[in-house]
Amino acid sequence: MFNSVVQLPQDGSRPGVENILSETTGLNAPMPIEADVEVDVLVIGAGGCGLAAAIAAHEAGAEVAVVEKGNAIAGNTSRSSGSIPGAGTRFQAEKGIVDDAERFAADLLRVSGEHDAPHLTRRLAEVSAELVEWLADTARVELELIDTYRHVGHSVHRLHAPPDKRGVTLMDGLLREAERRDIPVAFGNPATSLIVADGAVLGAETENNQGERVRIAGKATILAVNGFGSDRELVRRYCPAAGEAEYAGAPTSEGEALRWGLPLGAATGNLGAYQGHASLADPHGVLVTWTLVEKGGIIVDSAGARFADESIGYSAFAEKEFLRSGPFYVIYDAAICEAVAANQEEFGKLVEMGGALAAEDAATLAARLGLDAAALEATLLAARQAAEGTAADRFGRTAWGNGALGGELRATRIVPALFHTQGGLAVDADARVLNTQGRPIPGLFAGGGAAAGISGREGSTGYVSGNGLLAALGLGLIAGRAAAAAAAETRREAC
Repeated sequence: MFNSVVQLPQDGSRPGVENILSETTGLNAPMPIEADVEVDVLVIGAGGCGLAAAIAAHEAGAEVAVVEKGNAIAGNTSRSSGSIPGAGTRFQAEKGIVDDAERFAADLLRVSGEHDAPHLTRRLAEVSAELVEWLADTARVELELIDTYRHVGHSVHRLHAPPDKRGVTLMDGLLREAERRDIPVAFGNPATSLIVADGAVLGAETENNQGERVRIAGKATILAVNGFGSDRELVRRYCPAAGEAEYAGAPTSEGEALRWGLPLGAATGNLGAYQGHASLADPHGVLVTWTLVEKGGIIVDSAGARFADESIGYSAFAEKEFLRSGPFYVIYDAAICEAVAANQEEFGKLVEMGGALAAEDAATLAARLGLDAAALEATLLAARQAAEGTAADRFGRTAWGNGALGGELRATRIVPALFHTQGGLAVDADARVLNTQGRPIPGLFAGGGAAAGISGREGSTGYVSGNGLLAALGLGLIAGRAAAAAAAETRREAC
Protein backbone atom coordinates (compact mmCIF):
# COMPACT_ATOMS: atom_id res chain seq x y z
CA MET A 1 0.00 0.00 0.00
CA PHE A 2 1.24 3.43 -0.89
CA ASN A 3 1.53 6.31 1.56
CA SER A 4 -0.84 9.13 0.76
CA VAL A 5 1.10 12.31 1.48
CA VAL A 6 3.83 13.62 3.73
CA GLN A 7 2.47 16.61 5.63
CA LEU A 8 5.20 18.99 6.77
CA PRO A 9 5.01 20.90 10.07
CA GLN A 10 4.06 24.54 9.62
CA ASP A 11 7.63 25.66 10.33
CA GLY A 12 8.93 23.31 7.64
CA SER A 13 11.11 21.34 10.06
CA ARG A 14 11.79 17.65 9.77
CA PRO A 15 14.42 16.23 12.15
CA GLY A 16 17.06 13.87 10.87
CA VAL A 17 17.34 15.09 7.27
CA GLU A 18 20.55 16.75 6.17
CA ASN A 19 21.27 18.92 3.12
CA ILE A 20 18.61 21.47 4.00
CA LEU A 21 17.54 23.49 0.97
CA SER A 22 15.26 26.51 0.88
CA GLU A 23 12.39 26.60 -1.58
CA THR A 24 9.15 28.50 -2.05
CA THR A 25 5.74 26.97 -2.32
CA GLY A 26 4.38 29.15 -5.06
CA LEU A 27 1.88 30.57 -2.56
CA ASN A 28 1.94 34.00 -0.95
CA ALA A 29 5.02 33.56 1.25
CA PRO A 30 8.24 31.52 1.17
CA MET A 31 8.08 28.16 2.93
CA PRO A 32 11.39 26.45 3.68
CA ILE A 33 11.41 22.71 3.19
CA GLU A 34 14.09 20.15 3.78
CA ALA A 35 15.26 18.32 0.68
CA ASP A 36 18.21 16.45 -0.73
CA VAL A 37 17.65 17.68 -4.29
CA GLU A 38 15.72 20.62 -5.73
CA VAL A 39 14.57 21.14 -9.30
CA ASP A 40 12.11 23.33 -11.13
CA VAL A 41 9.96 20.44 -12.35
CA LEU A 42 9.82 16.96 -10.86
CA VAL A 43 8.24 14.31 -13.10
CA ILE A 44 7.06 11.10 -11.44
CA GLY A 45 6.97 8.33 -14.03
CA ALA A 46 9.12 7.68 -17.10
CA GLY A 47 6.48 6.45 -19.53
CA GLY A 48 5.31 8.29 -22.61
CA CYS A 49 3.60 11.00 -20.59
CA GLY A 50 6.52 11.51 -18.22
CA LEU A 51 9.25 11.71 -20.84
CA ALA A 52 7.17 13.98 -23.09
CA ALA A 53 6.53 16.24 -20.09
CA ALA A 54 10.21 16.28 -19.13
CA ILE A 55 11.34 17.17 -22.65
CA ALA A 56 8.68 19.88 -22.99
CA ALA A 57 9.57 21.41 -19.61
CA HIS A 58 13.28 21.35 -20.45
CA GLU A 59 12.59 22.94 -23.82
CA ALA A 60 10.79 25.72 -21.93
CA GLY A 61 13.88 26.40 -19.82
CA ALA A 62 13.14 24.42 -16.67
CA GLU A 63 15.54 22.25 -14.72
CA VAL A 64 13.90 18.83 -14.74
CA ALA A 65 14.32 15.47 -13.03
CA VAL A 66 12.40 12.23 -13.63
CA VAL A 67 11.97 9.37 -11.15
CA GLU A 68 10.64 5.98 -12.18
CA LYS A 69 9.89 3.04 -9.92
CA GLY A 70 10.53 0.45 -12.63
CA ASN A 71 14.04 -0.63 -13.47
CA ALA A 72 13.57 0.05 -17.19
CA ILE A 73 11.10 1.47 -19.71
CA ALA A 74 8.06 -0.74 -19.26
CA GLY A 75 4.92 1.41 -19.17
CA ASN A 76 1.77 1.16 -21.24
CA THR A 77 3.14 3.34 -24.05
CA SER A 78 5.87 0.76 -24.64
CA ARG A 79 3.23 -1.98 -24.83
CA SER A 80 1.18 -0.14 -27.46
CA SER A 81 1.53 0.08 -31.23
CA GLY A 82 2.90 3.60 -30.80
CA SER A 83 0.00 5.07 -32.80
CA ILE A 84 -0.76 8.73 -32.05
CA PRO A 85 -3.74 10.48 -33.63
CA GLY A 86 -3.10 13.93 -35.04
CA ALA A 87 -5.61 16.05 -36.95
CA GLY A 88 -4.23 18.47 -39.55
CA THR A 89 -0.60 17.32 -39.60
CA ARG A 90 1.86 17.90 -42.42
CA PHE A 91 2.02 14.11 -42.79
CA GLN A 92 -1.68 14.08 -43.63
CA ALA A 93 -1.28 17.03 -46.01
CA GLU A 94 1.45 15.17 -47.89
CA LYS A 95 -1.07 12.37 -48.50
CA GLY A 96 -3.82 14.76 -49.52
CA ILE A 97 -5.87 14.13 -46.37
CA VAL A 98 -7.94 17.06 -45.15
CA ASP A 99 -8.51 17.04 -41.40
CA ASP A 100 -8.80 19.44 -38.48
CA ALA A 101 -9.32 19.56 -34.73
CA GLU A 102 -13.04 20.18 -34.99
CA ARG A 103 -13.58 17.03 -37.04
CA PHE A 104 -11.36 15.03 -34.68
CA ALA A 105 -13.20 16.23 -31.58
CA ALA A 106 -16.51 15.34 -33.19
CA ASP A 107 -15.24 11.82 -33.92
CA LEU A 108 -14.07 11.42 -30.32
CA LEU A 109 -17.31 12.65 -28.80
CA ARG A 110 -19.44 10.55 -31.14
CA VAL A 111 -17.80 7.40 -29.78
CA SER A 112 -17.31 8.43 -26.15
CA GLY A 113 -20.67 10.09 -25.55
CA GLU A 114 -21.01 12.56 -22.71
CA HIS A 115 -18.37 12.34 -20.01
CA ASP A 116 -16.65 14.29 -17.24
CA ALA A 117 -13.87 15.92 -19.29
CA PRO A 118 -15.20 17.34 -22.59
CA HIS A 119 -12.75 20.24 -22.23
CA LEU A 120 -9.90 17.71 -22.52
CA THR A 121 -11.43 16.21 -25.65
CA ARG A 122 -11.36 19.64 -27.29
CA ARG A 123 -7.92 20.57 -25.93
CA LEU A 124 -6.29 17.32 -26.99
CA ALA A 125 -7.88 17.47 -30.44
CA GLU A 126 -6.58 21.04 -30.80
CA VAL A 127 -3.03 20.13 -29.77
CA SER A 128 -2.90 16.80 -31.64
CA ALA A 129 -1.28 18.04 -34.86
CA GLU A 130 1.25 20.10 -32.92
CA LEU A 131 1.96 17.08 -30.74
CA VAL A 132 2.74 14.79 -33.67
CA GLU A 133 5.00 17.36 -35.33
CA TRP A 134 6.67 18.23 -32.00
CA LEU A 135 7.44 14.55 -31.45
CA ALA A 136 8.98 14.35 -34.91
CA ASP A 137 10.86 17.67 -34.87
CA THR A 138 11.75 18.36 -31.23
CA ALA A 139 11.73 14.92 -29.63
CA ARG A 140 13.24 13.44 -32.81
CA VAL A 141 10.94 10.43 -32.94
CA GLU A 142 10.58 8.89 -36.38
CA LEU A 143 6.89 8.88 -37.29
CA GLU A 144 4.83 8.22 -40.39
CA LEU A 145 1.14 8.39 -41.20
CA ILE A 146 -0.65 5.04 -41.23
CA ASP A 147 -2.71 5.11 -44.41
CA THR A 148 -3.04 1.38 -45.10
CA TYR A 149 -5.84 0.99 -42.58
CA ARG A 150 -8.03 3.27 -40.46
CA HIS A 151 -8.86 2.12 -36.97
CA VAL A 152 -12.38 2.35 -35.63
CA GLY A 153 -13.63 5.77 -34.57
CA HIS A 154 -11.59 7.85 -37.00
CA SER A 155 -13.33 9.28 -40.05
CA VAL A 156 -10.00 9.85 -41.84
CA HIS A 157 -6.48 8.46 -41.63
CA ARG A 158 -4.89 10.28 -38.68
CA LEU A 159 -2.84 7.73 -36.76
CA HIS A 160 0.92 8.36 -36.79
CA ALA A 161 3.38 5.70 -35.62
CA PRO A 162 7.01 4.60 -35.88
CA PRO A 163 7.65 2.60 -39.06
CA ASP A 164 7.68 -0.68 -37.12
CA LYS A 165 4.47 0.28 -35.27
CA ARG A 166 5.94 -0.54 -31.87
CA GLY A 167 5.45 1.55 -28.77
CA VAL A 168 8.88 0.56 -27.51
CA THR A 169 10.40 2.29 -30.54
CA LEU A 170 8.51 5.46 -29.66
CA MET A 171 9.76 5.21 -26.07
CA ASP A 172 13.34 4.60 -27.18
CA GLY A 173 13.17 7.83 -29.17
CA LEU A 174 11.85 9.81 -26.22
CA LEU A 175 14.48 8.40 -23.89
CA ARG A 176 17.26 9.23 -26.35
CA GLU A 177 16.05 12.83 -26.50
CA ALA A 178 15.91 13.06 -22.71
CA GLU A 179 19.47 11.75 -22.55
CA ARG A 180 20.60 14.20 -25.24
CA ARG A 181 19.24 17.01 -23.10
CA ASP A 182 20.97 15.59 -20.00
CA ILE A 183 17.64 15.22 -18.20
CA PRO A 184 18.27 12.83 -15.29
CA VAL A 185 15.96 9.81 -15.44
CA ALA A 186 16.33 7.70 -12.29
CA PHE A 187 15.06 4.15 -12.83
CA GLY A 188 14.43 1.98 -9.79
CA ASN A 189 13.68 5.11 -7.76
CA PRO A 190 10.01 5.00 -6.72
CA ALA A 191 8.22 8.03 -5.35
CA THR A 192 6.68 6.89 -2.08
CA SER A 193 4.70 10.01 -1.18
CA LEU A 194 4.13 13.64 -2.05
CA ILE A 195 5.57 16.47 0.04
CA VAL A 196 2.76 18.84 0.94
CA ALA A 197 2.54 22.05 2.98
CA ASP A 198 -0.46 24.36 3.31
CA GLY A 199 -2.23 22.44 0.56
CA ALA A 200 0.58 22.93 -1.99
CA VAL A 201 2.62 20.09 -3.45
CA LEU A 202 6.33 20.82 -3.02
CA GLY A 203 7.84 17.67 -4.48
CA ALA A 204 8.06 14.03 -3.46
CA GLU A 205 9.79 11.66 -1.14
CA THR A 206 11.50 8.89 -3.09
CA GLU A 207 13.60 5.84 -2.46
CA ASN A 208 16.80 5.26 -4.40
CA ASN A 209 18.03 1.85 -5.53
CA GLN A 210 20.12 1.55 -2.37
CA GLY A 211 16.96 1.77 -0.30
CA GLU A 212 17.78 5.27 0.94
CA ARG A 213 15.17 8.00 1.28
CA VAL A 214 15.67 10.95 -1.07
CA ARG A 215 13.49 14.05 -0.77
CA ILE A 216 13.18 15.97 -4.02
CA ALA A 217 11.80 19.51 -3.93
CA GLY A 218 10.06 20.75 -7.05
CA LYS A 219 8.43 24.05 -7.83
CA ALA A 220 6.02 21.93 -9.87
CA THR A 221 5.35 18.18 -9.73
CA ILE A 222 3.87 16.18 -12.60
CA LEU A 223 2.15 12.86 -11.93
CA ALA A 224 2.82 10.60 -14.92
CA VAL A 225 2.31 7.36 -13.01
CA ASN A 226 -0.35 5.84 -15.27
CA GLY A 227 -3.62 4.41 -14.02
CA PHE A 228 -4.71 1.63 -11.69
CA GLY A 229 -5.11 -1.35 -14.01
CA SER A 230 -2.83 -3.67 -12.06
CA ASP A 231 -4.56 -2.99 -8.74
CA ARG A 232 -7.35 -5.55 -8.72
CA GLU A 233 -9.12 -3.92 -5.77
CA LEU A 234 -9.38 -0.56 -7.54
CA VAL A 235 -10.44 -2.17 -10.83
CA ARG A 236 -13.23 -4.08 -9.09
CA ARG A 237 -14.36 -0.88 -7.38
CA TYR A 238 -14.38 1.41 -10.41
CA CYS A 239 -14.50 -0.90 -13.46
CA PRO A 240 -16.47 -3.93 -12.25
CA ALA A 241 -17.10 -5.37 -15.72
CA ALA A 242 -13.34 -5.86 -16.08
CA GLY A 243 -12.81 -6.81 -12.45
CA GLU A 244 -11.84 -10.42 -13.21
CA ALA A 245 -10.36 -9.84 -16.67
CA GLU A 246 -6.82 -10.79 -17.52
CA TYR A 247 -4.58 -7.74 -17.26
CA ALA A 248 -2.28 -7.01 -20.21
CA GLY A 249 -1.00 -3.57 -19.26
CA ALA A 250 2.03 -2.38 -17.36
CA PRO A 251 2.40 -4.00 -13.92
CA THR A 252 3.52 -0.62 -12.54
CA SER A 253 0.02 0.87 -13.03
CA GLU A 254 -0.83 0.67 -9.34
CA GLY A 255 -3.03 3.70 -8.72
CA GLU A 256 -0.66 6.13 -6.99
CA ALA A 257 -2.43 9.11 -8.53
CA LEU A 258 -5.64 8.22 -6.70
CA ARG A 259 -3.90 7.21 -3.49
CA TRP A 260 -2.01 10.50 -3.34
CA GLY A 261 -4.56 12.82 -4.92
CA LEU A 262 -7.73 11.91 -3.04
CA PRO A 263 -6.32 12.81 0.42
CA LEU A 264 -5.44 16.21 -1.04
CA GLY A 265 -9.07 16.78 -1.99
CA ALA A 266 -8.53 16.17 -5.69
CA ALA A 267 -11.56 15.65 -7.87
CA THR A 268 -11.76 12.68 -10.23
CA GLY A 269 -13.36 11.97 -13.57
CA ASN A 270 -14.42 9.03 -15.76
CA LEU A 271 -13.16 6.45 -13.26
CA GLY A 272 -15.36 3.73 -14.74
CA ALA A 273 -13.82 3.94 -18.21
CA TYR A 274 -11.11 1.61 -19.43
CA GLN A 275 -9.46 0.31 -22.57
CA GLY A 276 -10.07 -3.33 -23.14
CA HIS A 277 -8.44 -5.46 -25.81
CA ALA A 278 -10.42 -8.28 -27.31
CA SER A 279 -7.47 -10.25 -28.67
CA LEU A 280 -4.66 -11.26 -26.38
CA ALA A 281 -3.01 -14.33 -27.90
CA ASP A 282 -3.56 -17.46 -25.82
CA PRO A 283 -1.20 -18.82 -24.58
CA HIS A 284 1.44 -16.52 -26.11
CA GLY A 285 0.33 -13.48 -24.09
CA VAL A 286 0.93 -10.86 -26.80
CA LEU A 287 -1.64 -8.48 -28.25
CA VAL A 288 -3.02 -9.64 -31.59
CA THR A 289 -3.43 -6.66 -33.90
CA TRP A 290 -7.01 -5.71 -34.69
CA THR A 291 -5.86 -5.08 -38.26
CA LEU A 292 -6.75 -8.72 -38.89
CA VAL A 293 -10.38 -7.87 -38.19
CA GLU A 294 -10.28 -4.55 -40.00
CA LYS A 295 -9.12 -6.34 -43.13
CA GLY A 296 -12.06 -8.75 -42.94
CA GLY A 297 -11.40 -11.21 -40.11
CA ILE A 298 -14.09 -12.42 -37.71
CA ILE A 299 -14.27 -13.52 -34.05
CA VAL A 300 -15.98 -16.76 -33.05
CA ASP A 301 -16.65 -18.38 -29.70
CA SER A 302 -16.23 -21.98 -28.55
CA ALA A 303 -19.38 -22.92 -30.49
CA GLY A 304 -17.87 -21.64 -33.73
CA ALA A 305 -20.35 -18.74 -33.88
CA ARG A 306 -19.99 -14.99 -34.12
CA PHE A 307 -21.77 -13.04 -31.39
CA ALA A 308 -21.30 -9.30 -32.13
CA ASP A 309 -20.15 -6.76 -34.71
CA GLU A 310 -16.36 -6.89 -34.69
CA SER A 311 -16.04 -3.51 -36.37
CA ILE A 312 -16.95 -1.74 -33.11
CA GLY A 313 -13.26 -2.08 -32.28
CA TYR A 314 -10.94 -4.04 -30.02
CA SER A 315 -11.85 -2.15 -26.86
CA ALA A 316 -15.62 -2.23 -27.23
CA PHE A 317 -15.54 -5.84 -28.42
CA ALA A 318 -13.62 -6.89 -25.31
CA GLU A 319 -16.66 -5.97 -23.25
CA LYS A 320 -18.74 -8.35 -25.36
CA GLU A 321 -16.27 -11.11 -24.61
CA PHE A 322 -16.19 -10.36 -20.88
CA LEU A 323 -19.87 -11.35 -20.81
CA ARG A 324 -19.22 -14.80 -22.33
CA SER A 325 -17.09 -17.84 -21.71
CA GLY A 326 -14.10 -18.48 -23.94
CA PRO A 327 -12.07 -19.57 -25.66
CA PHE A 328 -12.40 -17.22 -28.61
CA TYR A 329 -10.72 -17.31 -32.00
CA VAL A 330 -9.95 -14.64 -34.58
CA ILE A 331 -10.28 -16.17 -38.04
CA TYR A 332 -8.74 -14.62 -41.15
CA ASP A 333 -7.22 -15.84 -44.40
CA ALA A 334 -3.70 -16.43 -45.66
CA ALA A 335 -3.63 -13.18 -47.64
CA ILE A 336 -4.48 -11.10 -44.57
CA CYS A 337 -1.97 -13.04 -42.50
CA GLU A 338 0.84 -12.45 -44.97
CA ALA A 339 0.09 -8.75 -45.46
CA VAL A 340 -0.16 -7.95 -41.75
CA ALA A 341 2.89 -10.03 -40.79
CA ALA A 342 4.95 -8.15 -43.36
CA ASN A 343 3.99 -4.75 -41.94
CA GLN A 344 3.62 -5.36 -38.20
CA GLU A 345 6.65 -6.91 -36.56
CA GLU A 346 4.92 -8.10 -33.41
CA PHE A 347 2.33 -10.07 -35.38
CA GLY A 348 5.06 -11.44 -37.63
CA LYS A 349 6.79 -12.83 -34.56
CA LEU A 350 3.53 -14.38 -33.37
CA VAL A 351 3.17 -16.15 -36.72
CA GLU A 352 6.74 -17.41 -36.43
CA MET A 353 5.91 -18.80 -32.98
CA GLY A 354 3.03 -20.82 -34.43
CA GLY A 355 0.32 -18.41 -33.32
CA ALA A 356 -1.52 -18.52 -36.67
CA LEU A 357 -3.01 -21.99 -37.11
CA ALA A 358 -3.37 -22.85 -40.82
CA ALA A 359 -6.06 -24.92 -42.54
CA GLU A 360 -7.09 -25.36 -46.15
CA ASP A 361 -10.83 -25.09 -45.46
CA ALA A 362 -13.42 -24.54 -42.74
CA ALA A 363 -13.90 -28.23 -41.93
CA THR A 364 -10.17 -28.77 -41.43
CA LEU A 365 -9.89 -25.61 -39.35
CA ALA A 366 -12.82 -26.69 -37.17
CA ALA A 367 -11.19 -30.06 -36.57
CA ARG A 368 -7.89 -28.46 -35.61
CA LEU A 369 -9.60 -26.02 -33.23
CA GLY A 370 -11.99 -28.58 -31.76
CA LEU A 371 -15.06 -26.71 -33.01
CA ASP A 372 -18.25 -28.02 -34.57
CA ALA A 373 -17.56 -28.13 -38.32
CA ALA A 374 -21.14 -27.45 -39.42
CA ALA A 375 -21.42 -24.46 -37.10
CA LEU A 376 -18.15 -22.92 -38.26
CA GLU A 377 -18.99 -23.49 -41.93
CA ALA A 378 -22.38 -21.79 -41.43
CA THR A 379 -20.68 -18.87 -39.65
CA LEU A 380 -18.15 -18.38 -42.44
CA LEU A 381 -20.86 -18.63 -45.11
CA ALA A 382 -22.98 -15.95 -43.41
CA ALA A 383 -19.92 -13.70 -43.04
CA ARG A 384 -19.05 -14.21 -46.72
CA GLN A 385 -22.56 -13.25 -47.81
CA ALA A 386 -22.50 -10.13 -45.64
CA ALA A 387 -19.07 -9.11 -46.97
CA GLU A 388 -20.22 -9.63 -50.56
CA GLY A 389 -23.42 -7.68 -49.92
CA THR A 390 -25.78 -10.52 -50.81
CA ALA A 391 -27.22 -10.65 -47.29
CA ALA A 392 -27.36 -8.32 -44.32
CA ASP A 393 -25.16 -9.18 -41.39
CA ARG A 394 -27.28 -10.21 -38.41
CA PHE A 395 -25.02 -8.16 -36.10
CA GLY A 396 -25.05 -5.06 -38.31
CA ARG A 397 -21.46 -5.17 -39.51
CA THR A 398 -20.94 -3.28 -42.76
CA ALA A 399 -17.17 -2.74 -42.81
CA TRP A 400 -15.41 -5.81 -44.20
CA GLY A 401 -11.99 -4.50 -45.18
CA ASN A 402 -10.62 -6.60 -48.05
CA GLY A 403 -13.97 -8.33 -48.48
CA ALA A 404 -14.93 -11.94 -47.95
CA LEU A 405 -12.35 -14.35 -46.58
CA GLY A 406 -10.96 -16.68 -49.22
CA GLY A 407 -8.36 -19.35 -49.84
CA GLU A 408 -6.58 -20.94 -46.93
CA LEU A 409 -7.77 -19.94 -43.50
CA ARG A 410 -5.83 -18.94 -40.40
CA ALA A 411 -6.91 -18.79 -36.75
CA THR A 412 -5.44 -17.45 -33.52
CA ARG A 413 -6.81 -18.37 -30.12
CA ILE A 414 -7.46 -15.24 -28.05
CA VAL A 415 -8.74 -14.05 -24.70
CA PRO A 416 -10.04 -10.57 -23.78
CA ALA A 417 -7.97 -8.42 -21.48
CA LEU A 418 -7.92 -5.13 -19.62
CA PHE A 419 -5.17 -2.94 -21.07
CA HIS A 420 -5.37 0.26 -19.08
CA THR A 421 -7.81 2.39 -17.12
CA GLN A 422 -9.13 5.62 -18.62
CA GLY A 423 -10.15 7.58 -15.54
CA GLY A 424 -8.18 9.52 -12.98
CA LEU A 425 -7.64 12.88 -11.35
CA ALA A 426 -9.58 15.82 -12.74
CA VAL A 427 -7.32 18.28 -14.57
CA ASP A 428 -7.93 21.53 -16.39
CA ALA A 429 -6.85 22.38 -19.93
CA ASP A 430 -3.32 23.06 -18.64
CA ALA A 431 -3.12 19.66 -16.89
CA ARG A 432 -3.35 21.25 -13.41
CA VAL A 433 -4.96 18.88 -10.90
CA LEU A 434 -8.26 20.29 -9.63
CA ASN A 435 -9.83 19.92 -6.22
CA THR A 436 -13.49 19.17 -5.64
CA GLN A 437 -14.25 22.91 -5.76
CA GLY A 438 -12.75 23.12 -9.24
CA ARG A 439 -9.63 25.02 -8.15
CA PRO A 440 -6.08 23.94 -8.99
CA ILE A 441 -4.05 22.24 -6.27
CA PRO A 442 -0.88 24.39 -6.20
CA GLY A 443 2.18 22.73 -7.63
CA LEU A 444 0.46 19.57 -8.93
CA PHE A 445 -0.05 18.51 -12.55
CA ALA A 446 -1.10 15.17 -14.07
CA GLY A 447 -1.34 13.46 -17.42
CA GLY A 448 -1.85 10.12 -19.10
CA GLY A 449 -3.45 7.43 -16.97
CA ALA A 450 -3.07 9.56 -13.84
CA ALA A 451 -5.62 12.04 -15.22
CA ALA A 452 -9.23 11.72 -16.30
CA GLY A 453 -9.32 10.40 -19.85
CA ILE A 454 -11.56 11.11 -22.83
CA SER A 455 -13.03 7.64 -23.44
CA GLY A 456 -16.42 8.06 -21.82
CA ARG A 457 -17.59 7.72 -18.23
CA GLU A 458 -17.61 3.94 -17.91
CA GLY A 459 -16.90 0.75 -19.76
CA SER A 460 -14.74 0.13 -22.81
CA THR A 461 -17.04 1.22 -25.61
CA GLY A 462 -15.99 4.89 -25.62
CA TYR A 463 -12.39 4.21 -26.58
CA VAL A 464 -11.12 5.41 -29.96
CA SER A 465 -7.82 4.03 -31.24
CA GLY A 466 -4.98 6.17 -29.98
CA ASN A 467 -6.90 7.75 -27.09
CA GLY A 468 -4.42 6.41 -24.56
CA LEU A 469 -1.35 7.81 -26.30
CA LEU A 470 -3.13 11.07 -27.11
CA ALA A 471 -3.85 11.56 -23.39
CA ALA A 472 -0.38 10.39 -22.38
CA LEU A 473 1.75 12.34 -24.83
CA GLY A 474 -0.66 15.24 -25.35
CA LEU A 475 -1.14 15.93 -21.66
CA GLY A 476 2.58 15.30 -21.17
CA LEU A 477 3.38 18.08 -23.63
CA ILE A 478 0.78 20.38 -22.05
CA ALA A 479 1.81 19.59 -18.47
CA GLY A 480 5.51 20.03 -19.18
CA ARG A 481 5.00 23.48 -20.63
CA ALA A 482 2.55 24.57 -17.94
CA ALA A 483 4.74 23.25 -15.11
CA ALA A 484 7.77 25.06 -16.51
CA ALA A 485 5.76 28.27 -16.66
CA ALA A 486 4.57 27.80 -13.08
CA ALA A 487 8.13 27.19 -11.90
CA ALA A 488 9.31 30.33 -13.64
CA GLU A 489 6.54 32.32 -11.99
CA THR A 490 7.58 30.94 -8.59
CA ARG A 491 11.15 32.04 -9.21
CA ARG A 492 9.99 35.53 -10.13
CA GLU A 493 7.85 35.79 -6.98
CA ALA A 494 10.81 34.73 -4.85
CA CYS A 495 13.03 37.53 -6.22
